[in-house]
Amino acid sequence: MIPELSLHFQNRMPSVIRQAQIVFSERIDRDSIQVVNLAIGNVSLPMHPAMQTRMNELGNSRFSDGIVKYTPSAGTQEARAAFLNIISAEGIDTSNLFSMVTDGGSAAMELMMLGVCGPSAQRPLMLLDPAYTNYIEFSKRLSIPVVTSDRGIYDDGTFAFLNLNSIESCIEKNLPSALLVIPYDNPTGQFLSQGTLLELAQLCVKHSLWLVSDEAYRPLFYGQEESSSIWALSEHDVPGVSGIRISIESSSKIWNACGLRIGSLITDNKEFHAKAISEYTANLCANALGQEIFGALAHETQHDIQEWYKIQQNYYRSIMVPLRKNLIKEIPGLIVTEPEAAIYFIIDFKNICDPSFDASAFVHYCASEGKVVLDGNTYTLLLAPMNGFYSEPDKGKTQMRVAMVETPNLMEKTPLILAELYYTYQSR
Repeated sequence: MIPELSLHFQNRMPSVIRQAQIVFSERIDRDSIQVVNLAIGNVSLPMHPAMQTRMNELGNSRFSDGIVKYTPSAGTQEARAAFLNIISAEGIDTSNLFSMVTDGGSAAMELMMLGVCGPSAQRPLMLLDPAYTNYIEFSKRLSIPVVTSDRGIYDDGTFAFLNLNSIESCIEKNLPSALLVIPYDNPTGQFLSQGTLLELAQLCVKHSLWLVSDEAYRPLFYGQEESSSIWALSEHDVPGVSGIRISIESSSKIWNACGLRIGSLITDNKEFHAKAISEYTANLCANALGQEIFGALAHETQHDIQEWYKIQQNYYRSIMVPLRKNLIKEIPGLIVTEPEAAIYFIIDFKNICDPSFDASAFVHYCASEGKVVLDGNTYTLLLAPMNGFYSEPDKGKTQMRVAMVETPNLMEKTPLILAELYYTYQSR
């Protein structure tokens, strides 16, 4: 008799950002279809030039003898310094910050949750709904409860201001151990200003919470305001903020190195840092080759880093603004969130679809059988249903997340492809 899987494994489904890709891979006709995969933030741009140079020189580096040893559990000194150098490029004093390197931002997320809540925690982690799906998935893995405070999206795609009274009420009712924010938000594309972070920090100090900020997309924002970061807050701004801050960092997005799997957990709390390293010793260390490549950024000047930011900002702005406009044109009544930050926006069919419409079913249709002939080629579109980004899946029933990760040519075709897929699906 074959032993049973654990109940956790029996109930485990793929992440919503991977579901469509898995379904498409099982199609019989997959080799004849050009897939436009906007379900996952798998950036298709080249890495920073300094990182490319390092990668190309690996054979002549300290790995030239073919030996790849473990690094310290906290990461190499150079890779740790690279993350601090990036933060300092924002004009921030990093002398009191502690950096450790992890296997991607995802490992930093899980490590943070263990540190502020612990497995099978009594006190929950607080998120803003909708939230990045990995935090929700890791909460299930670690048996950590999650509580959320809703944020509104208007029908014109703009965002309602965060309701601080509602957030504080949620804190007082549920007694979370930490508040997690994503200033350059995944999945909504909302931008949280420095003033908003200040107000949230004041709540954290008042209620003795950890303030956790996922800053993987810093500084991808497209408005006129200045960039924002919890590390730009001072004791003068928020008395008591020192020692309660943690940030999640990543090489994946602004540095275009998703597959490198290098992230970081930054904190201004020495004890948290030490204990995080202790916990991570069970993982031994992050990817040694990835650390070597990313470590090149430790030597870039603040000016060069800022210039790189401008290139990334201009690239995504040039795609997101016309894409949003054309989606609304091709599918009248579609809600498309304002592209304020990061590389995502949400589309919502609630005002035009029939009552039975379900985004997950539509995404499955696109991946399993949907196809559109355009300019002599056959396409389909992969998206991420938003039900996996909400604490209560029914909230996202008519919504999908769109990631700006394909080539500009394919992004230009997206509105036409989506429109035909949607109207064909609705007419079945």
